[in-house]
Amino acid sequence: MTAPDAHADAFAQPPARVEEAAPTEATMAGPLAGDPAVIGLPSFIVGSVALGLVLAGMVPATAVGASLPIILAATAVGQFVAMVWSASVGQSAVACVFGIFAGFWLSYAVLVLGLTHNWFGITATAVTSTQELFLTSWLVTIVMLTLATLRLPLAFTLVFVLVDVALLLVLLSTANASTGLAKAGGYAVLLFAAVGVYLFFSSLSVATGGKPLPLGRPVLHS
Repeated sequence: MTAPDAHADAFAQPPARVEEAAPTEATMAGPLAGDPAVIGLPSFIVGSVALGLVLAGMVPATAVGASLPIILAATAVGQFVAMVWSASVGQSAVACVFGIFAGFWLSYAVLVLGLTHNWFGITATAVTSTQELFLTSWLVTIVMLTLATLRLPLAFTLVFVLVDVALLLVLLSTANASTGLAKAGGYAVLLFAAVGVYLFFSSLSVATGGKPLPLGRPVLHS
């Protein structure tokens, strides 16, 4: 709709104004567009499912790195791509969300690899406290994100709250060496992955010419 309006305005102006408007119109002829969520959400979902299954006990407790191929090669990369895409189209809030989760997934992979290969010189007695530091730092950050985005539709808030719950459960399981809490954390991860699937269906419905799915009213209204 922008292009026809621009042409109508140009025809309404004197010839000199038409010449001046032409370069601007040419500059705006092919802006970046699209929805970064169609990349960000599936990459988020696949990493969440992999991590949730690891925590829930699908693999032996010694196979802590089982989810890393997916998290490194798909999830972290996909989140960074979505972040750059969002920033390119001026979607600052979306870029913030994908950027934060890109950092989370990549730092999780680095943590697991670093601890299993002794990259950081962390002694065996400090492994648990290191994991607690990681989980606490990200719990604080995601709670901050949850509170700062309460104007988003409710489905997004639900994802962030479930991420908070999962981080808290895994933190408590680490501090108490509880496999039961770890499994509960895994189920929470699978729950926020399921909400992510719903959000993906909504985004892809719009991208293929359909209508968005109901996402719920925001907690905070403007």
